[in-house]
Amino acid sequence: MREDSAALLKRFEPILRFTQGEQFFPFDVARYVEGSSLWVHRRGLGDERVVDEGELSLQNLGDRVPQAFDSVHYLKFIEPLNITQLASYRLQKGLDRVRRKDSFRAGPGRLARVGYTSRILAALFSLTLLARGRVPGDTAAAAALNYARMREEDERYPYYGRVVEEEGWLVLQYWFFYPFNNWRSGFFGLNDHEGDWEMVTLYLYPNEAGDWQPEWVAYATHDFEGDDQRRRWDDPEVERAGEHAVVYAGAGSHASYYRPGEYLAELVLPILSPLVSLAKRVGMLWRRLLGEELAPPEKGLEHLFDVPFVDYARGDGLSIGPGEEKAWEEPQVISEAEGWVGEFRGLWGLWARDPVMGENAPGGPMYDRFGAVRKAWHDPVGWAGLSKETPPHKALDKARRRAHSIEERQRALRISVAEKSRELRDLGLEAEAMRGQAHMKLQYQAHQAKIAALSTELAESRARLAEDAALLRAVEGYAEQLRRGHRGAQRAHIRRARLPASPVSLRLGRIAEAWAAASIGLALFAFVAIVLFARDYLALGTGIIVAVIALVEAAFRRRLNQFIGVITGLLAFLASAVLLFVFFWDIVIAVVILAGAYILWENLRELWS
Repeated sequence: MREDSAALLKRFEPILRFTQGEQFFPFDVARYVEGSSLWVHRRGLGDERVVDEGELSLQNLGDRVPQAFDSVHYLKFIEPLNITQLASYRLQKGLDRVRRKDSFRAGPGRLARVGYTSRILAALFSLTLLARGRVPGDTAAAAALNYARMREEDERYPYYGRVVEEEGWLVLQYWFFYPFNNWRSGFFGLNDHEGDWEMVTLYLYPNEAGDWQPEWVAYATHDFEGDDQRRRWDDPEVERAGEHAVVYAGAGSHASYYRPGEYLAELVLPILSPLVSLAKRVGMLWRRLLGEELAPPEKGLEHLFDVPFVDYARGDGLSIGPGEEKAWEEPQVISEAEGWVGEFRGLWGLWARDPVMGENAPGGPMYDRFGAVRKAWHDPVGWAGLSKETPPHKALDKARRRAHSIEERQRALRISVAEKSRELRDLGLEAEAMRGQAHMKLQYQAHQAKIAALSTELAESRARLAEDAALLRAVEGYAEQLRRGHRGAQRAHIRRARLPASPVSLRLGRIAEAWAAASIGLALFAFVAIVLFARDYLALGTGIIVAVIALVEAAFRRRLNQFIGVITGLLAFLASAVLLFVFFWDIVIAVVILAGAYILWENLRELWS
């Protein structure tokens, strides 16, 4: 049976749990748009206000606006605070932090959880904020004040639902709009930007009773997609309250997680993408040389360029949903038919001219920042890696039909093998008959070529028969498992699950955290000191700096034994290199003499045996 879309959305609506200190929650897009102005930026011409604040609405937001190439349309919701207002806001926020026990407290430093390369990249990223376009702190403060005022005037928590049928699945999408993403300024994260769209998706099928049954759920987490995004409905990682999935929202970032905790979000900056691609190819080549390409490591060389940030999804703050502290409004069903969904391709907030894109506002639920249709919208099944999965109510019939298809293929292949076998024997007989006939040399050579080609084809066909026989047994066995109610492996599709940091990994001493935070800066100061005062010892001094940092780091992480082993191996390699360089020709002569003696001995031993 097919329920009304709004009723279906209401029945399975998720529960969102936030972190203490979160300032922004799902907001009404109509109020956001009515409080915004519409702007356009044209290259070489600057910014121009298209529609004034107070004159914009969801009804006219989708009106088609002629767009030239290299133009960007965007909403502007926030006017930054002046210096006095910003100072007052920060003072009040500091007082609230001291007085209130429910304010945000950061966990162990993110830099203490990662290696040197990630720390260096994090430091360089922080420096780029001084040079590139970004959302300033006064904008984040203004957004917090403006949102708090509007929330006091009318506190409501809406979501925007979409219901589509695709590839046998009934897809329920829950879109949440936040007026601001203050991950960087509020929670030491990657970025700040006006506007923030997040999503949770359920994939349903009709069960034997004819009722809709969830099979998969997928939470949007930053810009990731694919198999790692989704979990099966009965997976222990999926926390549920009846028919409602529980979602833990990242503080400031609003990314969605299955379990509460602190997540190390190691993200790649777009500017580093070429280096990541090169490192990935080098890693694949190295694993191939070592014969390990079938079992790649969980974290390859490409992850050297990850920049670490902590996503705090503790779930100890406000909770919205059925049976929670706050309830959702009635679902607002959306589709391409709504102009603000299907026609407005601009940004839902300030275009900050950020060259790495992280601080520009996002596109809407249907479009990305560049105006292209999101994969999550035009292909919600493929976005979660479900295109290869058959809905449970169709799986048994699909398995049986597939087994029948393999049997038909085998029958056709057996006929082909029999015909090729006869033809090959005929060719062999004819070739034997030609042997010794000098005038038939060319025909004989042509027959030999045909025999070689046909032999290869026949061998391949017989190999396919054997493979199909094994495949048929596997498919038939799987069909039998389905008939008995087996649902397959629960988590086999997951390659790299995002899990919260374990309590053990968070037990870092304050000295270790302070060292992780200060080590890169201190190393740079020491390097500058060597350049200024001891330039003749630059190489030696740099080596000592690196060695000291590595030694202290190993001590804090209780890896002194491993560190000593690495140093020992490195010294042995350097000693070998020095010996090879000094005694190169002596070594070459000795190797040649030994090789010659061995070959002589082996040949004589074979002769005398």
